[in-house]
Amino acid sequence: MAKFVSALMFALLFAGASMQMGCADRDVHSENNDKSKAQADSTAKMQADSTSAQNKEKADEDRIPVEAATVEAGAISSYLLFSSNLETEEMADIYSRIQGLVEKINVEEGDYVKKGQVLMELEADEHGLAEEKARINYQNQEKGFQRAKEMFTKKLLSNEEYDQAKFALDAARIEWEQAKLNLEYTRITAPISGVIGERLCRPGDRIQPTVKLFSVVNDQEMIAVVYVPEKEIGNVRKGQKALITSDNLPGKQFPGWIKRVSPVVDPQSGTFKVTIGVRNAKKRLRPGMFVNAHIITEVHENAVLIPKIAILFENEYMNVFVVRDSVAHKVRLDAGFQDFEKVEALSGVEPGEQVIVVGQAGLKDQTPVRVVRMQ
Repeated sequence: MAKFVSALMFALLFAGASMQMGCADRDVHSENNDKSKAQADSTAKMQADSTSAQNKEKADEDRIPVEAATVEAGAISSYLLFSSNLETEEMADIYSRIQGLVEKINVEEGDYVKKGQVLMELEADEHGLAEEKARINYQNQEKGFQRAKEMFTKKLLSNEEYDQAKFALDAARIEWEQAKLNLEYTRITAPISGVIGERLCRPGDRIQPTVKLFSVVNDQEMIAVVYVPEKEIGNVRKGQKALITSDNLPGKQFPGWIKRVSPVVDPQSGTFKVTIGVRNAKKRLRPGMFVNAHIITEVHENAVLIPKIAILFENEYMNVFVVRDSVAHKVRLDAGFQDFEKVEALSGVEPGEQVIVVGQAGLKDQTPVRVVRMQ
């Protein structure tokens, strides 16, 4: 009986162990199946992503490449445009006050000089001797007048003799002052600050007071004189803002202002004279330069600004292509103010949108595009 019980317990233990082993094998097999399925799913996903990327890349390649610029908001002005040649507001031709020989020239054309700076020197020996002679004569007359004054106080000199001594002293003083001036005039100075525009003399020349020696121009401030049609007389006033541009200085703008407005209208031309001032601190503007003068009449703030290079003209209409979801949409532009770079869009385009600036010439509405470079 005891042997039978032992055999039965052994059989039960063996069966339990066999069942546990069988369960473990099933778990391992299930886990292997899950791993295989995950690997298969991952491989399929990678293949799908690769195919999608290839399709997207192919689709992008099929789109027309263009360049675009972002629409911005800013200020734009309405202006009157005129052409003119720049002039200097302040200019001086320099002459000698006395005749003489040129001994030394201190400046050359293009040099900047300050008011009072010595430009040229004449031989001064003769004028120096004349000044010394006049000074000695004045000192002698001064002593004679002091003696005459003492005698006049003591009633030893008549009124007539006293007056003659006083007049002689005054004449000697004036003669000495004239001699000092002539000596000073041998050093020819600049009457204004500016740049030497011309030098018309050489060392050794004998000059006369009628001979022009130098010209000096103040190029810190220039002016442009324009003639405005009579119908604009209510749009132009003193102090109004202006801009100066030159075709020889592309991309450069020089702020100016209206200095003078003539109150007279020329009956023959129907225009009135307006003088525009412009600062020239960096010396980029030169007298005689041909420029465009823009008189600003009105300013719109926070306007939607479209680059002019983005605009296509169709008959009398302006059109732009706006990129939305990689598609070029043709938009007719309702234009407001314009300047030489941008146009104000009154409707149809919003700030932050992209307009095509290169490649839009052959496009049609709703054409798929690919922006290759952003500005």
